[in-house]
Amino acid sequence: MSATVGWISVAPVKGLRLAPCEEVEVTEDGVPGDRAFFLVDDRNRMVSATRIGPLLSVVPEHDAAARSLALTFPDGSVVSGPVALGDPEDVVFSRSPLRASPVLGAFSGALSEHCGRPLRLFAAPPERPGVDRGRLGAVTLLSVASLEALREQAGEREPVDARRFRMTFGVEGLEAHEEDGWVDGRVHVGDAVVEVLGHVGRCAATTRRPDTGEVDFPTLHHLAAYRNEVPATERLPFGVYARVLQPGRVRLGDTVRVA
Repeated sequence: MSATVGWISVAPVKGLRLAPCEEVEVTEDGVPGDRAFFLVDDRNRMVSATRIGPLLSVVPEHDAAARSLALTFPDGSVVSGPVALGDPEDVVFSRSPLRASPVLGAFSGALSEHCGRPLRLFAAPPERPGVDRGRLGAVTLLSVASLEALREQAGEREPVDARRFRMTFGVEGLEAHEEDGWVDGRVHVGDAVVEVLGHVGRCAATTRRPDTGEVDFPTLHHLAAYRNEVPATERLPFGVYARVLQPGRVRLGDTVRVA
């Protein structure tokens, strides 16, 4: 059985609800519009659902061509409007200094009220994509069988929701954790070619329910029980990250193969 793309997902706003896709264009920066925006706290430090669970209950819709953004909140209210940017400011993104522009309008206020703390929405600058590792981790991949291995380890009856891990591509037709062996290799994903550079180490964001942000599953405990001693580039590995060598179109059902 050949390996194929089983799911595609992006996050228009880092930390908010994921958006499923049927096909995407992959560039050296990743999928255009993925993590196009991010949030900072009152110290101008980037924050995400790792610390602020209610972010996951907000559904973003971003139309890059129309330069518009809409946020739908759990009560059904919608805050929408054009993406207008203020003057660049100094912020801290994943422990690194960054110059980025705040998004003007009602978005920051609505998110602050929803989460009960001051938050500001920023646009990721063109030179620094909003994914955690920048261009070195422009896309991420996870075997569907790895999710099943985690379910068995946890003794759960229901499948583990793939959205917990916020990966770009899910791959069907692999053995559990087969993607671990792709590090330092090249992989064809649809029309794109990527170079896998490392394992994705996991944090507390994976313990949250993907549509509400409530902590409901001890993901890290279960991963530590059977993945803690696995040789990896990051602790508690689950999936891999890659840079894009050859941009191209990727669709659901496309072939995934090691070069």
